[in-house]
Amino acid sequence: MALSAGAFWFVSIMYIWRLFDGERTGATLIGAFLFPVAAALATLAAWSIRREAKRSVFANVYEDAQRAASYSTLEFPGTYLLAYRDLPGIFAEHAGGKRALDFGCGTGRSTRFLKRHGFDPVGVDISSEMVAKAREADAKGVYRVVQDGDLSALSGSSYDLVLSAFTFDNIATAPKKVLLLTQLRDLLTDEGCIVNLVSSPEIYVNEWASFSTRDYPENRDAGTGDTVRIVMLDVPDRRPVEDIVWMHEDYVKLYEQAELEVVATHRPLATGEEPVEWVNETEIAPWVVYVLKRKSPRT
Repeated sequence: MALSAGAFWFVSIMYIWRLFDGERTGATLIGAFLFPVAAALATLAAWSIRREAKRSVFANVYEDAQRAASYSTLEFPGTYLLAYRDLPGIFAEHAGGKRALDFGCGTGRSTRFLKRHGFDPVGVDISSEMVAKAREADAKGVYRVVQDGDLSALSGSSYDLVLSAFTFDNIATAPKKVLLLTQLRDLLTDEGCIVNLVSSPEIYVNEWASFSTRDYPENRDAGTGDTVRIVMLDVPDRRPVEDIVWMHEDYVKLYEQAELEVVATHRPLATGEEPVEWVNETEIAPWVVYVLKRKSPRT
């Protein structure tokens, strides 16, 4: 497609040159308008194909032994402090009990967090490398590897709280997000809730105490579903992480499709009193917390 677009542009330029060189026939005039339009359409089609191909090959960067080892030492430094700081109050207000699922548990950081706050959690992840590290850090914890896009191994269970911390940053397409949200919804008790903690789009275009995006100016042109890159500053592994950016209005559409009601939305900011040298965190929220409940009771 790219070659076709290039050929169209070449022929278009030749037509326009002839037009201004005095050979103004009707066909020349029509070609001078039609060929640039065709070239633009071909270019747009080529760009669209490349964009969809890029999305289709998006891989979970955490299915990696080096990444898992580096990530396993991470707790709640810097910018991450804001992601978790307000969760206990959100849980107390919205969760109907103490049985919890940590969806996308990684190395178990969020699962251990839930346990410290009185929940009886089960951590699940598609990365066997990450789950192995979770079990090393928490031998008494319950951690399970599940298939990508399939939570049927949990059927028959029900949870008062489903916590998803950053997991949806790594799910590439809308249909897959809706599929997983629907499966999580079906695991909720009638009074239960999903707490979906995601990266705000702003995290990928600013500098932070714990992250850097300065080497990736192309992030500014990214829209919902596009791949973005960010470097974590609190871990030894400084390879860029690839996430999928998703705008607020498009998350709301996903929740509607999954028959989930947004009962609260929270964007945590730093107060300036924390023992952290903030960069933009006092003015721009790096995270968004969605509290979701099922629209209809379990059947």
